[in-house]
Amino acid sequence: MTDSPSKFNKPATQAVASGRRKAWTGAVVNPPVWRASTHLYDNVAALKSGTQSNADGSFFYGRRGSPTQWSLADAMTEMEPGAVGTMLYPSGVAAIGCALLAVLKPGDEVLLTDSSYDPSRSYADAFLKRMGITARYYDPLIGSDIATQFSEKTKAILLESPGSLTFEVQDVPAICKAAKAENIVSLLDNTWATSRFFPALEAGVDISIVAATKYIVGHSDVMMGAATTHDRYWTRLRRTAQQLGQVVSPDDAYLAARGLRTLEVRLQQHQAAALVIAKWLQQREEVGQVFYPALPKSPGHALWKRDFKGSSGLFSFQLLHGDENSRAAFIDALTLFGIGYSWGGFESLALPVDPEKYRTATKWHMEGALVRLHIGLEDPDDLIADLAKAFEHYNNAL
Repeated sequence: MTDSPSKFNKPATQAVASGRRKAWTGAVVNPPVWRASTHLYDNVAALKSGTQSNADGSFFYGRRGSPTQWSLADAMTEMEPGAVGTMLYPSGVAAIGCALLAVLKPGDEVLLTDSSYDPSRSYADAFLKRMGITARYYDPLIGSDIATQFSEKTKAILLESPGSLTFEVQDVPAICKAAKAENIVSLLDNTWATSRFFPALEAGVDISIVAATKYIVGHSDVMMGAATTHDRYWTRLRRTAQQLGQVVSPDDAYLAARGLRTLEVRLQQHQAAALVIAKWLQQREEVGQVFYPALPKSPGHALWKRDFKGSSGLFSFQLLHGDENSRAAFIDALTLFGIGYSWGGFESLALPVDPEKYRTATKWHMEGALVRLHIGLEDPDDLIADLAKAFEHYNNAL
């Protein structure tokens, strides 16, 4: 086992090898689960020296982690070109919230894309407001014109591309370039693509955030978030997380690391199956627009093709002429698709979504009703048969 897996740059190899240095694993393949709150010192001199380092690998106290957590953070850093460190959090929302707190102070302003994940909006509109931080929203399609939205108080911008309900693809490089020119920190919720399909820091992003709950874990059994950054913001990100007492359990870190090892093959399968099903949906007379950036007819396809290395398994589609009741009939009739929040696991999911409830700077209007699907690892033919049966129930409910 090499201690320098990062020299191998093929994604599948990185997913398997990253973070598995001998300092973390010892003589076994996977880092053991180090369950510990208290770390012991040989003597008082060693106790005093323990406060002199704040780096992974230096034992201090359980809240700073152990080889189990350090290995996972190490792996995620190695898989993000240009990164120097990754902090782990107990959820994706915790990662977003703590990353924003690391770069904002009372009196500042943060810009959020109007296609933001609803918990991000709630955090900005409620918690940050109580902290004296103002949140404003911008059109996700604004591109380099984002500069027109900056004020002297604007200190950060939170992007999400594509949006997790309506899948607008943002011109991330242009937005980050404009932000850098004004010394504004750019943060990206990169959960949909992960660093595998969108190397965020290479595109100009300062802090790349993922809800590791989704594709990193991949098995719908762990809540976790991660924020990865370069040297300019690493110390601020790390200290803020530590001051807020953010830590993930070693058992959860172990499960997330195990999921990470199969990330490449799972993403390829999610992508292949989603493309098959999205193209099939395009042919259905009940369906209007399919919002999946990998499709040539989908909004944002040109930017996706320019910037992304692949597409995951999450997308939405429009049920023509449908209403809330007929949409419910469609979703309720599905048997292979579970009804639930989140995504990125091995199982397929369906969810009714109403984006118009979560807009501030723009308006969302669409005839019919919107359904979001996450395409899991089932056989696409079986999923299509399940969807076809659900369309029968949908048509009967019209």
